Amino acid sequence: MERRTFLRGAVIGSSAAAFGGTLMRGAAYAAPAQPGAGPYGALGAADANGIMLPSGFTSRVIARSGQTVGGTSYTWHNAPDGGACYADGSGWIYVSNSEINPSGGASAVKFNSSGTVTGAYRILSNTRQNCAGGKTPWNTWLSCEEVSLGYVYETDPYGVNAAVRRSAMGRFKHEAAAADPVRQVIYLTEDESSGCFYRFIPTTWGNLSSGTLQVLKAGTATSGSFTWQNVPDPDGSPTATRSQVSGAKKFNGGEGCHYANDTVWFTTKGDNRVWQLNLANNTYELAYDDSLVPGGAAPLTGVDNVTGSSYGDLYVAEDGGTMEICVITPDDVVAPFLRITGQSSSEITGPAFSPAGNRLYFSSQRGTSGSSSGGITYEVTGPFRT
Repeated sequence: MERRTFLRGAVIGSSAAAFGGTLMRGAAYAAPAQPGAGPYGALGAADANGIMLPSGFTSRVIARSGQTVGGTSYTWHNAPDGGACYADGSGWIYVSNSEINPSGGASAVKFNSSGTVTGAYRILSNTRQNCAGGKTPWNTWLSCEEVSLGYVYETDPYGVNAAVRRSAMGRFKHEAAAADPVRQVIYLTEDESSGCFYRFIPTTWGNLSSGTLQVLKAGTATSGSFTWQNVPDPDGSPTATRSQVSGAKKFNGGEGCHYANDTVWFTTKGDNRVWQLNLANNTYELAYDDSLVPGGAAPLTGVDNVTGSSYGDLYVAEDGGTMEICVITPDDVVAPFLRITGQSSSEITGPAFSPAGNRLYFSSQRGTSGSSSGGITYEVTGPFRT
């Protein structure tokens, strides 16, 4: 179905001034989501894996850090982070980053048509703190280094081709990437408290070896129009990329990023917001801001990784918060979809749907131990809206 925008319209009370005069659709704010208000109903009791799910959904553990995956001989990496799924014949592949420094990288798990694990292997090695990333339309995985002067690496989920460093995409504290096949660009977030939002325009679409890095320029308000300007020195040295262009808009800790239907959404952890760029008319606005939910009843806190379903729902994982993945629906409902219990020292990472849309993969980065060596990667299966 066609993707619609979130939370624009009537603002609760007299909060319009907080949005620079731009109104937000207020369904989720005027009536904050309560248990049972989401599209899948209330969360049930925690299952054997400690996950609370709506009726009809089940979970299983796919991999644990430091342990072999399924019936394979491959040992799963520590601190699993950003991820994506890829079709593989009648089966599929789930790719996951490793947010450790040094020796981060990324791994992949293969599934057959029935969902049985058939293989696991490394697709990127000897990199640093690979946090989020993004899938390309030509079925590669962009793994992003969340370190100062970090790189983007283009990797092969199928394990055939060697990973390639894509220096033209800029050196900064990379977080997530999202491909826009209409404008033939890649959007990039930056995990700095005064970070920027970028786009990379490849010289040739489908080849990231060369191109132009641009930064978003806009005012200080939470809505308005924006433009793009070239970053003079994508190498980021001696002057950081975020400091090279006057008027570049600052965002407080860029995290997850998702593109669909002329819109790109991205999260900022420092102020717990979901931002929305309307690419058809070059305007931006807030899609979610927990500080505007009355009574401290925000259903989504600690925004982080984000993905979308074919139906048009946006799934936002929490870093901390109440360890939930929340859903934001096209009709403005914000509600928990699942909650991981007993892992308050962890964060949820890497949400991604299988090609059929009936399985959701994600990780608890530090699991029950609170350590990077305690990561757990899960699969949830059920009647997702497609």
